[in-house]
Amino acid sequence: MNIVDKQEIPRIIGTWLIVGIVMVFLQVVIGGITRLTDSGLSITEWNVIKGVLPPLNEAQWQIAFKKYQDNTIQFKAIHADMTLSEFKYIFFWEYFHRLWARSMGFVFIIPFLIFWRKKWLTDSLMRDLGIVVSLAGLAAIFGWIMVMSGLNSEQHVWVNAYKLTIHLSIAITLLSVLWWTTLKVLQPVTEYGHNKRLRRFAWRITVVICLQLLLGGLMSGMKAGLVAPHFPHMAVGDNGNWIWISEVLMEKQQWSWDNMLKYHTNSFAPALIQLLHRGTAYLLCVLIPIFFLVVIRLRGNRILTISNYTLLTVLFIQVTLGVFTVINSLNPSIFPILAVLHQAGGILLLMAMLFVNYQFGKGGYK
Repeated sequence: MNIVDKQEIPRIIGTWLIVGIVMVFLQVVIGGITRLTDSGLSITEWNVIKGVLPPLNEAQWQIAFKKYQDNTIQFKAIHADMTLSEFKYIFFWEYFHRLWARSMGFVFIIPFLIFWRKKWLTDSLMRDLGIVVSLAGLAAIFGWIMVMSGLNSEQHVWVNAYKLTIHLSIAITLLSVLWWTTLKVLQPVTEYGHNKRLRRFAWRITVVICLQLLLGGLMSGMKAGLVAPHFPHMAVGDNGNWIWISEVLMEKQQWSWDNMLKYHTNSFAPALIQLLHRGTAYLLCVLIPIFFLVVIRLRGNRILTISNYTLLTVLFIQVTLGVFTVINSLNPSIFPILAVLHQAGGILLLMAMLFVNYQFGKGGYK
């Protein structure tokens, strides 16, 4: 049994934290599905208590549908011919997204109170769990701010891409802190904490992955894949030749802050974000294999070896998914599936990198 702060931590706490990780991960994935199905604006109110129950009869469904029709430019712009049955479909995903968040609250708070009463939670673990709870609350609040950006907005048919990215970033930060906390419980002792050089290298790669996830959120919010659905090039000229950078990026007058803010009115911002997203992916395809080759020479640590191979494998899968997602951006039958898998892959890549980082850290609660 692991010893934490001179106190034995029962295995059930590790299990509880792992369940939390799975639930938060699925919440982010469900959030991706919600965006891809245009479901995020289907519920126009934030009722923490009353919102637990969906519409239960035809009259209630008609009221919910009417609120969506009256309070969103999205309905008038792209869903004016939507039927009630189609509305129920998008309502389901947003409702499921919110219901899953509420379920996470119960899964956390009930065991937490039991463990706290039994005095199984150390002071340092309590502090880390406090950060997790704070991030969860912040994610919920900013989720509503994000939804509000798309309700009765004259500018956005969907939610604001920047606010969506902030909401996603908070959720990923929450998952990362929870994952790190879980590792501190399950593996209090590490072998390579003294290797400062590799620790710095690992954290620098982590920063690049975080940047890539931010760019991925902007890609999603701006629907940037639509402006350059090609790979490895970004456009095709009139004579059939490949153009490596979108032509709009080569026009000097397009480079303005206003174009970035009003990304929905031009193709410059989506094209720039996609170029940066691709460039960061190429950088990771160089850095991670180099890191892998350096680490593989360290022999005798099974956990480090497993984490190192996992990182390289997830990178390969993620890059493959990224390529297929881009080239299928205009294919509505397969794009949503690929996009959700690609988003999930990005999060798993960060978790794999953090797992490697942890092996070069100072260990857990001890």
